[in-house]
Amino acid sequence: MDQKETLQPCEVVTKLLQEDNRIELTRFMESLPTSEVVYLMSKLARKDQHKLLLMINPEEAADVIEELPESQAADIIEEMDAGSAAAIINEMTSDDRADLINEMLEEDAEAILTQMHPDEAAEVRKMIGYDPETAGGLMLTEYIAYNELLTVKDAIEDLRANSEKYKNYHVRYIYVVSKNNLFVGVLQMQDLLLSNPRKRLSEIVIKEEVMAVNVDTPLEKLDDLFDTYNFYGFPVIDDQNQLIGVVIRNDVLEAVNERSAIEHLETQGIVGGDELRTMPVLLRSRRRLSWLSINIVLNLIAASVIAFYQDTLTAVIALAVFLPIISDMSGCTGNQAVAVSMRELSLGTVRPGEVFRVWIQEISVGIINGLVLGILIGAAAYLWKGNIYLGLVVGGALTINTLIAVSIGGTVPLILKKMNIDPALASGPILTTITDMVGFFLTLGFATIALHHIS
Repeated sequence: MDQKETLQPCEVVTKLLQEDNRIELTRFMESLPTSEVVYLMSKLARKDQHKLLLMINPEEAADVIEELPESQAADIIEEMDAGSAAAIINEMTSDDRADLINEMLEEDAEAILTQMHPDEAAEVRKMIGYDPETAGGLMLTEYIAYNELLTVKDAIEDLRANSEKYKNYHVRYIYVVSKNNLFVGVLQMQDLLLSNPRKRLSEIVIKEEVMAVNVDTPLEKLDDLFDTYNFYGFPVIDDQNQLIGVVIRNDVLEAVNERSAIEHLETQGIVGGDELRTMPVLLRSRRRLSWLSINIVLNLIAASVIAFYQDTLTAVIALAVFLPIISDMSGCTGNQAVAVSMRELSLGTVRPGEVFRVWIQEISVGIINGLVLGILIGAAAYLWKGNIYLGLVVGGALTINTLIAVSIGGTVPLILKKMNIDPALASGPILTTITDMVGFFLTLGFATIALHHIS
């Protein structure tokens, strides 16, 4: 049995690195699936990561870098010498190049750009000027476009002459432009190959029902377009109708998934929306503490309500069992409302100014859910202690707090968005603090009023 078959990929690579076996290392890396490449690079020490990227050819190194999370890839590339980093980045696709450069510190990015081919560097500088979540930030600049006056024969000859260059392009369509690079239409490969060689492209180009997107088209709009139309990609044009790129379905889906992942991490208190355990410990600690330290202050404020009603809590110790339940259930219902608002904001189906409409829609759900949950917890309290008043206290508190929770959860993300504050990061602490505080206040306040019935 081949020894490599008994070793883990990380062990194989480490062995090949020690042997300086460039050929076998390249062959082995090419054989690994994407998931193994990502895992492998996470396990290697930084010096071995650099050695690996330098030993394999730049094209393969670029493939490896493209598979990694952007933050991890940027950390690795930043610590390489600028010339070696530039050689790898030169081989990456245009959108991945721009994403990687955007992730780097400005000083490191500039050092690498000065080492790149001038044309490639100019293209990267142009692309990083676009918002990453627009067609301009997501587009590929590797596409094939021909002047409409060109003949079919000339186009086919160019394809053959530049086959090595075009083989890595996402070629599904050929784009046709005017002499001023204005977008004219799309040409299917089969139409090109089967047409009369003497015909001009203007005679066979598809113009009707061909859609192009503006460079500033936002991600949510692109996602909607790909949901509506079963297209592989859309040509990207600027404000002068000049063709400047093509945005493909996979890149848009990847961006949508990445945004969702970042928003989820932000709701869990990961400042910046991204964290990998390969990042520096102090950076990870600082990002988490910036949220946790605020949260502990807010929780102390909420807990102060309990201190205010400590005599009531002492008299009816059973309330201590229900306080965390009421707090947790209200938080859960509020977080459901936050999630829906965040989803609708990202899709563009709701706007920050529609607070009242969203509140009405949440209240209608909150009344039903609040009553059901209140009856359930009230019944549990009654069955446990045999006291109907205790059941009414905890059931009423949960019902009202559920209404408050869905109101806050549904509307606060919209309000924060309108104030240009990240709703994913700030909605959670606000919701938790208010629902805890109000839940404790309602429960202990109602208990104080009915104290002679439940003590």
